[in-house]
Amino acid sequence: MEPELVEVPDHGRRFHATRRVRLGDVDAGGRLRLAALVGALQDVATDDADDAGLDRLAGVWVARRTFVRLGRPVALHDRLDLLTFCSGTGRSWAERRTRVTDGAVVVADAASLWVYVDAVTGRPIPLGPEFTERFGESAGGRRVDSRLRHGPPPGSAVRRPWPLRAGDLDILGHVNNARALEALDDELDRSSPGAIARHLSVEYRAPVNRDDTVELASTRHHEGGLEVARVWWLVAGEPRVSATVGLDEPVARASAATPTR
Repeated sequence: MEPELVEVPDHGRRFHATRRVRLGDVDAGGRLRLAALVGALQDVATDDADDAGLDRLAGVWVARRTFVRLGRPVALHDRLDLLTFCSGTGRSWAERRTRVTDGAVVVADAASLWVYVDAVTGRPIPLGPEFTERFGESAGGRRVDSRLRHGPPPGSAVRRPWPLRAGDLDILGHVNNARALEALDDELDRSSPGAIARHLSVEYRAPVNRDDTVELASTRHHEGGLEVARVWWLVAGEPRVSATVGLDEPVARASAATPTR
């Protein structure tokens, strides 16, 4: 079930950024990769928090889940506008909505849940008055939960190893949230080349560390007129990250010099 994607509020803090789609952001067909899109969502969230002064506080924000509803494919050289705001809160977490547009066209609508944790212990920290002062008005008193909804992979899932690289790690020593989705892009390119993603749901259960041995598990089925791909990142058989993607029929690939839109 899709989460609620609340509308942009009339009042409260809203943060705006622009981003141009560059060569390293697109696939062989010239379209924006899912990992690059999630990276852009992550970057604008960080920029907003830093601009609001939250970078001076004791905790750090860790992604718990992200849902994205996708419109038309985004291509090389497109200039994207990202508008983000806090759309709900819990005891130690907050939901962030981000709308991505290309001109007047909405190309992605996202809702991400971020948990506020102690940088040393990794334990959740209650949201304080500094957060409420900056973000409470846009949230409008809306409360959200932090539950995860993805189940484990079935025994019939196809499995293969996924080696980690030094460039996957972030400042916390864990595989970065967006970098983890490079494995998803690779899986989709292998199994459904040219297919168009219509929705994406990602859940982060636990960190993936540099010394972990990662195995990818994946399944395919049809649901609601779309092919649905599910992928799990497993460490010692336990899911650390999982993703579900709804895919339209493949389109013909184009060269990066003449991307399809």
